[in-house]
Amino acid sequence: MIVNQETWTPERVDQLKIYFEAGLSCRDIAVNIGVSRNAVIGKLSRLNLTRTTPDERRARRKKATAHAAQRATAKQQLRLLQAAYEPERDDAPIVSVNSCSLFELSEQRCRWPISSPGADDFCFCGNTPLGGMPYCSGHYRLAYQAGSRQRAIRG
Repeated sequence: MIVNQETWTPERVDQLKIYFEAGLSCRDIAVNIGVSRNAVIGKLSRLNLTRTTPDERRARRKKATAHAAQRATAKQQLRLLQAAYEPERDDAPIVSVNSCSLFELSEQRCRWPISSPGADDFCFCGNTPLGGMPYCSGHYRLAYQAGSRQRAIRG
Protein backbone atom coordinates (compact mmCIF):
# COMPACT_ATOMS: atom_id res chain seq x y z
CA MET A 1 0.00 0.00 0.00
CA ILE A 2 1.43 3.36 -1.09
CA VAL A 3 0.92 6.23 1.29
CA ASN A 4 0.72 9.61 -0.44
CA GLN A 5 2.27 12.18 1.85
CA GLU A 6 1.73 15.76 0.86
CA THR A 7 5.05 17.67 0.87
CA TRP A 8 3.59 21.08 1.58
CA THR A 9 1.16 20.69 4.43
CA PRO A 10 -0.38 23.89 5.80
CA GLU A 11 1.94 23.59 8.84
CA ARG A 12 5.05 23.36 6.64
CA VAL A 13 3.91 26.35 4.59
CA ASP A 14 3.45 28.37 7.80
CA GLN A 15 6.93 27.28 8.99
CA LEU A 16 8.37 28.23 5.60
CA LYS A 17 6.90 31.73 5.83
CA ILE A 18 8.15 32.19 9.42
CA TYR A 19 11.68 31.02 8.58
CA PHE A 20 11.72 33.12 5.41
CA GLU A 21 10.67 36.26 7.29
CA ALA A 22 13.37 35.49 9.89
CA GLY A 23 15.95 35.61 7.10
CA LEU A 24 17.05 31.95 7.09
CA SER A 25 18.71 30.67 3.92
CA CYS A 26 16.86 28.21 1.69
CA ARG A 27 19.25 25.48 2.82
CA ASP A 28 18.53 26.15 6.50
CA ILE A 29 14.79 26.30 5.88
CA ALA A 30 14.95 22.97 4.04
CA VAL A 31 16.82 21.29 6.91
CA ASN A 32 14.37 22.63 9.51
CA ILE A 33 11.24 21.67 7.55
CA GLY A 34 12.53 18.33 6.24
CA VAL A 35 12.34 18.97 2.48
CA SER A 36 14.92 19.62 -0.23
CA ARG A 37 16.43 23.04 -0.89
CA ASN A 38 14.92 23.00 -4.40
CA ALA A 39 11.49 22.31 -2.90
CA VAL A 40 11.89 25.39 -0.70
CA ILE A 41 13.00 27.54 -3.64
CA GLY A 42 10.07 26.31 -5.76
CA LYS A 43 7.51 26.92 -3.03
CA LEU A 44 8.88 30.41 -2.31
CA SER A 45 8.57 31.17 -6.00
CA ARG A 46 5.00 29.87 -6.18
CA LEU A 47 4.11 31.96 -3.12
CA ASN A 48 5.78 35.02 -4.75
CA LEU A 49 8.01 35.47 -1.72
CA THR A 50 11.21 37.32 -2.59
CA ARG A 51 13.91 39.01 -0.55
CA THR A 52 14.28 41.91 -2.97
CA THR A 53 11.95 44.82 -3.60
CA PRO A 54 10.80 45.74 -7.11
CA ASP A 55 13.17 48.73 -7.00
CA GLU A 56 16.11 46.45 -6.19
CA ARG A 57 15.20 44.10 -9.04
CA ARG A 58 14.96 47.07 -11.46
CA ALA A 59 18.36 48.33 -10.29
CA ARG A 60 19.88 44.86 -10.76
CA ARG A 61 18.47 44.60 -14.30
CA LYS A 62 19.71 48.11 -15.12
CA LYS A 63 23.19 47.24 -13.85
CA ALA A 64 23.23 44.01 -15.90
CA THR A 65 22.19 45.95 -19.02
CA ALA A 66 24.93 48.52 -18.44
CA HIS A 67 27.48 45.73 -17.95
CA ALA A 68 26.37 44.08 -21.22
CA ALA A 69 26.78 47.42 -23.02
CA GLN A 70 30.30 47.77 -21.60
CA ARG A 71 31.19 44.27 -22.83
CA ALA A 72 29.86 45.11 -26.30
CA THR A 73 31.93 48.32 -26.37
CA ALA A 74 35.03 46.41 -25.26
CA LYS A 75 34.49 43.86 -28.07
CA GLN A 76 34.20 46.69 -30.61
CA GLN A 77 37.42 48.26 -29.34
CA LEU A 78 39.17 44.88 -29.52
CA ARG A 79 38.04 44.46 -33.14
CA LEU A 80 39.42 47.90 -34.02
CA LEU A 81 42.76 47.15 -32.36
CA GLN A 82 43.03 43.79 -34.07
CA ALA A 83 42.29 45.37 -37.43
CA ALA A 84 44.93 48.05 -36.82
CA TYR A 85 47.71 45.75 -35.63
CA GLU A 86 47.02 42.52 -37.42
CA PRO A 87 49.31 41.99 -40.40
CA GLU A 88 47.54 41.58 -43.71
CA ARG A 89 46.76 38.04 -44.75
CA ASP A 90 49.50 37.21 -47.19
CA ASP A 91 49.30 33.76 -48.69
CA ALA A 92 52.52 34.23 -50.62
CA PRO A 93 54.88 31.27 -50.34
CA ILE A 94 57.66 31.56 -47.77
CA VAL A 95 61.08 31.42 -49.35
CA SER A 96 63.88 30.40 -47.00
CA VAL A 97 66.89 31.81 -48.85
CA ASN A 98 69.12 31.77 -45.76
CA SER A 99 68.59 28.19 -44.59
CA CYS A 100 71.00 27.08 -41.87
CA SER A 101 71.93 24.08 -39.75
CA LEU A 102 71.42 23.71 -36.03
CA PHE A 103 75.03 24.81 -35.44
CA GLU A 104 74.50 28.02 -37.44
CA LEU A 105 71.20 28.87 -35.71
CA SER A 106 71.14 32.06 -33.61
CA GLU A 107 68.68 34.65 -32.33
CA GLN A 108 69.20 36.60 -35.55
CA ARG A 109 67.85 33.74 -37.67
CA CYS A 110 64.36 32.26 -38.07
CA ARG A 111 64.12 28.99 -36.12
CA TRP A 112 61.38 27.40 -38.25
CA PRO A 113 62.35 23.80 -39.03
CA ILE A 114 62.37 22.77 -42.68
CA SER A 115 61.77 19.07 -43.44
CA SER A 116 61.88 16.38 -40.73
CA PRO A 117 64.61 15.97 -38.11
CA GLY A 118 67.00 13.24 -39.17
CA ALA A 119 66.30 13.72 -42.89
CA ASP A 120 69.22 14.58 -45.16
CA ASP A 121 67.67 17.92 -46.17
CA PHE A 122 66.73 18.99 -42.61
CA CYS A 123 67.58 22.62 -41.81
CA PHE A 124 66.09 25.81 -40.34
CA CYS A 125 64.63 28.75 -42.26
CA GLY A 126 67.39 31.21 -41.31
CA ASN A 127 65.60 34.35 -42.58
CA THR A 128 65.66 37.48 -40.41
CA PRO A 129 63.10 37.09 -37.60
CA LEU A 130 60.61 39.72 -36.47
CA GLY A 131 61.84 41.77 -33.53
CA GLY A 132 61.85 39.63 -30.38
CA MET A 133 60.21 36.67 -32.11
CA PRO A 134 61.79 33.33 -33.06
CA TYR A 135 60.35 33.33 -36.60
CA CYS A 136 60.43 35.44 -39.77
CA SER A 137 57.19 37.19 -40.84
CA GLY A 138 56.05 34.30 -43.04
CA HIS A 139 56.58 31.63 -40.41
CA TYR A 140 55.18 33.94 -37.75
CA ARG A 141 51.87 33.88 -39.67
CA LEU A 142 51.93 30.10 -39.66
CA ALA A 143 52.93 29.74 -36.00
CA TYR A 144 50.57 32.33 -34.51
CA GLN A 145 47.32 31.93 -36.42
CA ALA A 146 44.23 33.42 -34.86
CA GLY A 147 42.36 30.72 -32.94
CA SER A 148 38.66 29.96 -33.07
CA ARG A 149 38.06 32.21 -30.04
CA GLN A 150 39.47 35.25 -31.84
CA ARG A 151 37.49 34.40 -34.96
CA ALA A 152 34.32 34.31 -32.86
CA ILE A 153 35.07 37.81 -31.55
CA ARG A 154 35.55 39.13 -35.08
CA GLY A 155 32.39 37.44 -36.36
